[in-house]
Amino acid sequence: MIASNPFALGTRLPARVEEPADGQQVAALLAAAAEAGWGVVAFGGSTLQSIGNPPRRYDVALSLRRLDRVLQYDPRDLTIGLEAGITLESAARTLGQARQFIPFDAPLPRRATVGGTLAAGWGGPRRTTYGGLRDLLIGSTVALTDGSLATAGGMVVKNVTGYDMSKLYVGSLGTLGIIVRANFKALPQPAARRLAVAPLGDEVRERALAGLAQLRIEPTAALVVDGFFERAPRVREEDVRLVILFEGSEAAVDRATRDLRSVLGKCGVAETLLFDGGAAATVLQDTIDAYVEPIDNRSITYRSTGPVSTVWERALTARAIVLSFETRYDFIADIRTGDAIVRIAGKTATRTSERLIEIDAQLRAALPGATVLAGDPRLRAQVDAWGAAPSTLPTLQAIKERFDPSATLAPGRFVGGI
Repeated sequence: MIASNPFALGTRLPARVEEPADGQQVAALLAAAAEAGWGVVAFGGSTLQSIGNPPRRYDVALSLRRLDRVLQYDPRDLTIGLEAGITLESAARTLGQARQFIPFDAPLPRRATVGGTLAAGWGGPRRTTYGGLRDLLIGSTVALTDGSLATAGGMVVKNVTGYDMSKLYVGSLGTLGIIVRANFKALPQPAARRLAVAPLGDEVRERALAGLAQLRIEPTAALVVDGFFERAPRVREEDVRLVILFEGSEAAVDRATRDLRSVLGKCGVAETLLFDGGAAATVLQDTIDAYVEPIDNRSITYRSTGPVSTVWERALTARAIVLSFETRYDFIADIRTGDAIVRIAGKTATRTSERLIEIDAQLRAALPGATVLAGDPRLRAQVDAWGAAPSTLPTLQAIKERFDPSATLAPGRFVGGI
């Protein structure tokens, strides 16, 4: 059945599944596919595979699960080279032994892979503090459809002139080449980590959000969560809650906590739950996992990135739209990055399907640039994952033609049918 097949994309299934053992085998397979006219889609842990449209042509599912090694790691230089199929959890475990980390901050790290997270262009809630994965990527090896392996950058953190080719593949959804190796700059782990969860009732919300902007120590991450009860933390029965993370020295985290409690207390927020160390990391990860959490087969989730100053307004506008259709609404507003995560769900899959086209049109008008992040395949098939094509589409098409002239790699998955 399509629904239970891990390599299904929409209603499409591949004719075959390949599991190459290294980058050379990946490149050779792509060359053979290009010559034969096959369509190839790369797979990691499938945690972000809901991004993008089903491919026009789908002959081969290319699993990278065997490319799961740490290829090079020098803790003294804070650099690490990873194969694309290694999970984020495995990479974090290796780095943690030297008290280092990379802020992957992606959903479901036990399954999510380094290559898939880069290909999806994922950016997590700590990227304003530490930079995104694209910023920490210092080198890559990519398999191309001509059978070659293209290498860019290296294992040295330095300034370079010209265009950094590694960045080109980040967010391209595997439509230009298949990342088989990624080199990163690692970061030292902060000495202390504390996460605060507080209720955010209607009567205090505006004052509390205004107060957060005045904190002397900026949070590492700051989210407003409404719903997503399956994953995200909650305080008592409050629907809307604030999730704030501080990282740094113990003294800085303690001072930031005092300031936060003072700000919230003045607004009338009497109760704040605190989580330290590993518990804080777990609660934050649970919240990030909520981004792609489905509700049976009746939900679809959008992601919109825009100015921080408008994220709360966008969330409220989306809420009004969804509730006007008598549909369930969950959201996460990232008040540090400007991300707005909106999940909608009807009482049944049929109910969601009946209203989806109209809801989609209104949501995209309210959330410019909104893309589909997750959802049931049958629902996602009703709407374009990317929305209206950007003005840069001719440039994107020219790049696709240059790197994949035979349209072998995930044809139709990317924006504008690329």
